[in-house]
Amino acid sequence: MPDFVLALDQGTTSSRAILFDRSGSVRASAQREFEQHYPQPGWVEHDALEIWQTQSAVVGQVLRSAGIGASDVAAVGITNQRETTVVWDRATLEPVHRAIVWQDRRTADLIDRLRAEGLEAEVQARTGLVLDAYFSASKLAWLLEHVPGLRGRAERGEVAFGTVDSWLAARLSAGRLHVTDVSNASRTMLFNIHDGTWDELMLERLAIPRAMLPEVRSSSEVYGEVREGPLAGVPLAGMAGDQQAATFGQACFAPGQAKNTYGTGCFMVLNTGTSPRRSESRLLTTVAWSLRGTTSYALEGSIFMGGAVVQWLRDGLGILESAADVEALAGSVPDSAGVVLVPAFAGLGAPHWDAYARGTVFGLTRGSTAAHLARAALESIALQVVDVVDAMARDSGVPIEELRVDGGASRNDLLMQLQADLLDVPVVRPKVTETTALGAAYLAGLAVGFWSDQEELARHWAVDRRFEPAMPDGRRDALKHDWRRALERAGKWVES
Repeated sequence: MPDFVLALDQGTTSSRAILFDRSGSVRASAQREFEQHYPQPGWVEHDALEIWQTQSAVVGQVLRSAGIGASDVAAVGITNQRETTVVWDRATLEPVHRAIVWQDRRTADLIDRLRAEGLEAEVQARTGLVLDAYFSASKLAWLLEHVPGLRGRAERGEVAFGTVDSWLAARLSAGRLHVTDVSNASRTMLFNIHDGTWDELMLERLAIPRAMLPEVRSSSEVYGEVREGPLAGVPLAGMAGDQQAATFGQACFAPGQAKNTYGTGCFMVLNTGTSPRRSESRLLTTVAWSLRGTTSYALEGSIFMGGAVVQWLRDGLGILESAADVEALAGSVPDSAGVVLVPAFAGLGAPHWDAYARGTVFGLTRGSTAAHLARAALESIALQVVDVVDAMARDSGVPIEELRVDGGASRNDLLMQLQADLLDVPVVRPKVTETTALGAAYLAGLAVGFWSDQEELARHWAVDRRFEPAMPDGRRDALKHDWRRALERAGKWVES
């Protein structure tokens, strides 16, 4: 058995490749950012070829860095930004349009029409999701209506639809694979989470030709071999959406265990076991993973703007040289001096689901500084998570006793302390924070026998730091009160 498993972690702003050894430790990694396209307000697109090119480049970089070749890699796993929608020509593997990103809101009007037709309850019952432009279904419907000739090509089976996992699998296999796993399928709003199949009613209501859909497989199995590039001959053996992969990487294998990932967005996931649990608080019921014949489910709260808020401070306002500078800037003041930022740049996700909310800043005075805005930005990330945790506790009936965290922004000690303070529960950061990639590696490694079982994986998990709540109750209550007032004013800003 070779000594390593490689994870391809294709995210919203960058492509990464991370090499793991048997202990679950990172042995080498590489990352490349790619361009974000904003052709109109509320629209977000990616060049799918650039996604593939950056992902290929970091694979070669990692192998060279580690001084290994394909024969040293037991398996490859994919984890990916979810809901982002790609359509490509089956013969040429050329995209027919830029990928429409999960953050994109161009289909909000279509969603409103479907809601007016009374489809919302049916969507939740069948797919576990709320009716929202966030998911792939309306994005795919938009492409079929707006790309000339695409519908006919789709009906003839000439083009393929997939989320980013499917796109990478197709490119890695030189077009031989058109697959997705159940976790990614459950984020399309086209998949019946009870039957485990593409849902006929959803396909009919959105006029999606079945011929363009991928085959749905488990999250841990050998799908095929890599056919191109430096990984040729290595089994492609694991696949999961980024938040499900992070939950697996955090060893949240038991019902009641929860994690939050701080990436471009924030994503809170609670393992609910082998039966889907319906949410009454507008959370998502989703497939966590399917492994060795058993499907696990989760409740999820999806927040659109997490680390992206810090990127906006850096790229949009220019008050940071790098994203890492936010901790020192925000920490240079004791509080936000009454400044409240609602980062609804792409609407609000769970549990509010307001596609027409927009980013707003309240409480500015002549004494407000960049430092106050930076601190308000970190508080806004933590307060959004509080809203989701509160909703999750209502749905599950079980209060969360600790929160496991991961993702790039989890390395920000100030943010993690704010999170513990505002939740009033401990926040626990593991030694390996690359849990999204680790989860994909674990799923791939289990499929080929690199690791034996989940018990072995759970023994790898270790604490780096535990953040205990220290904020006085009065201060916490005041921040949450101001946050609720700001949310109310930011809501439904765009007039539909």
